[in-house]
Amino acid sequence: MKILGIESSCDETAAAVVEDGFKLLSNVVVSQIDIHSHYGGVVPEIAARSHIEAINPVIDEALAKANCTWDDIDAIAVTYAPGLIGSLLVGSLAARTLAIVHNKPLYPIHHVEAHVYANFITAQGDSTELTLPSKQPELPMLALIVSGGHSQLVLFRNHGDYELLGQTQDDAVGEAYDKVAKILGLPYPGGPSIAKAAALGNNKKYQLPKAKLKNPYDFSFSGLKTAVLRAVQAEVGKDFTFPSHELPGLLNDVQRNDFAASFQRIANETLVDKAVAAYEAYLPNSVVIAGGVAADRDLRARLADRLPIPIEYAPMQLCTDNAAMIATLGYFYAQKMPASDPYSLEVVPSLSMTKTTWAATEA
Repeated sequence: MKILGIESSCDETAAAVVEDGFKLLSNVVVSQIDIHSHYGGVVPEIAARSHIEAINPVIDEALAKANCTWDDIDAIAVTYAPGLIGSLLVGSLAARTLAIVHNKPLYPIHHVEAHVYANFITAQGDSTELTLPSKQPELPMLALIVSGGHSQLVLFRNHGDYELLGQTQDDAVGEAYDKVAKILGLPYPGGPSIAKAAALGNNKKYQLPKAKLKNPYDFSFSGLKTAVLRAVQAEVGKDFTFPSHELPGLLNDVQRNDFAASFQRIANETLVDKAVAAYEAYLPNSVVIAGGVAADRDLRARLADRLPIPIEYAPMQLCTDNAAMIATLGYFYAQKMPASDPYSLEVVPSLSMTKTTWAATEA
């Protein structure tokens, strides 16, 4: 069964073809990072206009690289939640139109849940050259989902049957990376730039706090972000009244690298501590990490070192937003769920994984 996936929830326009929920035939992504980096973050209106320009060429390229015609495609899967409403509308309208024109079943996919399914891609066609996991994760599975908008621990008992163990109570970890990068004068997006600087720094130079929460599986990164700001102010001899946007000009490269390394250590230790605690409590058969922050090599190394079971990681290219994960999850939807009506499908900019039709059906 070949699924065409379409993803446009934020600032990547993507399309991919996945066969039988594990074989990647094509994966095309057009990124807008170069556009939004000038603004220090994603501008929703610009993102939506860029999706309009890219969506049809990206879909055509995904089909061509997969060596597929529309006769070969069995269904379409598209991100409908969560995300920027303008961005979601572009991808969903394209998918709805194509489903009607080509008479294909349409499956709406939750973006955050789909990130987990990047770990289920274990084979590929000739158009891609990725280093993939040797096998699919075994259920039950613990997923640490970490990105610019989400920090969650989710226990998957089966496909569509999952429990949200904990989530961020304020900033997501990727959001904290972006904000700390801005404090330090490092470029957007913050994850890669902090990782690069951290590799040159002393990760124990500055002592930063870990949040303590009632639910042991919940996250909080707002306090850590503020602690970095106060530590930088103290380091350069300024108080809280000093404009934060002028702080980077007072830091030298050694200080900048040490702050990046110290922040990265505490952020990743926090993620790993909670993931390991959840593993010990629920003893799943496998553990995966998913989302853009899952590309962090330091996080991967720390988690692998702390877990008593082996862990494999999806390639970096499938951690950030892509349509391969959408198509893969679409395959599993198609096994258990009826297709949606392309005439009535609506996007939902804010929607918890636990509120999807898929999750409600399994419950």
